[in-house]
Amino acid sequence: MGGFFAVASKESCVLDLFFGTDYHSHLGTRRAGMAVYGKKGFDRAIHNIQNSPFRTKFERDAEDLEGNLGIGCISDFEPQPLLVNSHLGSFAITTVGKINNAEQLVDECFKLGHTHFLEMSGGTINPTEITAALINQKSSIVEGLRYVQERVDGSLTVLLLTTTGIYAARDRLGRTPVIIGRKEGAFCASFESFAYLNLGYEDYKELGPGEIVFITPEGVETVGEPGKEMKICSFLWVYYGYPTSCYEGVNVEAMRYECGRLLATRDNVYPDSVAGVPDSGTAHAIGYSNESRIPFARPFIKYTPTWPRSFMPVNQEQRNLIARMKLIPVHKLIKGKHLLLIDDSIVRGTQLRETTEFLYQSGAKEVHIRPACPPIMFGCKYLNFSRSSSDLDLIARRVILKREGEPTKEMLEDYADPDSQNYQEMIEDIRKELNFTTLRYHRLDDMIQSIGISPCKLCTYCWNGKE
Repeated sequence: MGGFFAVASKESCVLDLFFGTDYHSHLGTRRAGMAVYGKKGFDRAIHNIQNSPFRTKFERDAEDLEGNLGIGCISDFEPQPLLVNSHLGSFAITTVGKINNAEQLVDECFKLGHTHFLEMSGGTINPTEITAALINQKSSIVEGLRYVQERVDGSLTVLLLTTTGIYAARDRLGRTPVIIGRKEGAFCASFESFAYLNLGYEDYKELGPGEIVFITPEGVETVGEPGKEMKICSFLWVYYGYPTSCYEGVNVEAMRYECGRLLATRDNVYPDSVAGVPDSGTAHAIGYSNESRIPFARPFIKYTPTWPRSFMPVNQEQRNLIARMKLIPVHKLIKGKHLLLIDDSIVRGTQLRETTEFLYQSGAKEVHIRPACPPIMFGCKYLNFSRSSSDLDLIARRVILKREGEPTKEMLEDYADPDSQNYQEMIEDIRKELNFTTLRYHRLDDMIQSIGISPCKLCTYCWNGKE
């Protein structure tokens, strides 16, 4: 995924930028960076945060950087912000999203006279560099940002720092949020709405899909009008978003309580306790417990002092090991108990199967699993939600392949229908493979109801393949 923060202030922006960016550390695991502009010009710092949290890596930079305008980012993959010098002037740029047609865009840039791109360590080209190259094809930054929104297949939100202010451009269909905060003498732009509250900012506005604004210490000017169509990512509420954030007026924690409540209204098992896989399943479990009146408990605790969220390797085998190492059992709450466990989702199924086995080994009699969203049928095309390189990494698709061979579009639609026979049989096959006592997924219609905004404004592609 990735997160970002920007500040335009009459005074130094560095501390606000430092803490505001740090508040996005849950959204990325690999890279982070800050760029500022002040009397000494542009300055920048980028660090790897795989083995050390943002604050530790950037504390000294926060002391050394000087400027009243700045942008910062947390990233899963590419190093950024980038510093660019072009016919549009010098600027720093950071992006969040996914470019599916990167090779095509690079080829077009070459044909138009672009001489080279820098290769990252994995042999790919930094998508933020591609974005800058697209912007520089136009005669103004606003035209360039619009061109990016038109040409990118996928999703791309951009922060662009100039010598006079900061451009914030929400992706064309608003799949990720951009929220503006203000306080006396300063404005900020943030992915997460909570990130600026403790810094003294208050809510100012949320950008519409495709909207472009120019931010200075004096104000926020809309320089590109928002579009009418929106497809904001539903997983922001289910999993990615921090509990204290709000998107489109809907709080993440409140949505998760409602999600768990609706899960409970359709259930027919009566365990000794309800638990959430920490941390993303906890709020869903509280909602379930409140509705069902089955006690909420924590049969295992996540150990975080030396296993921060940022320490999460890209290698899947290592990720599974780290996830397992973090969970410490409370045997008194497990041995001899019938447990109902809620996780935000099941992607590959590997980690949840290992968690379930760990509970059985600790003495649990039954483990009932309730994912807080429907079966994931398609890898995300827009926001790198899953690191899966193939849809067959998804356990639902592997089960369908075993049952049907290569499925047709019509077959997948039927398997995604919670009232179909194929759906019920698929769920049973997943249950057996992962060794759960029972398995019941959240229905898509109930999940959408949990969010509470118009279904046509939500992206649900990973569950039903509808763009």
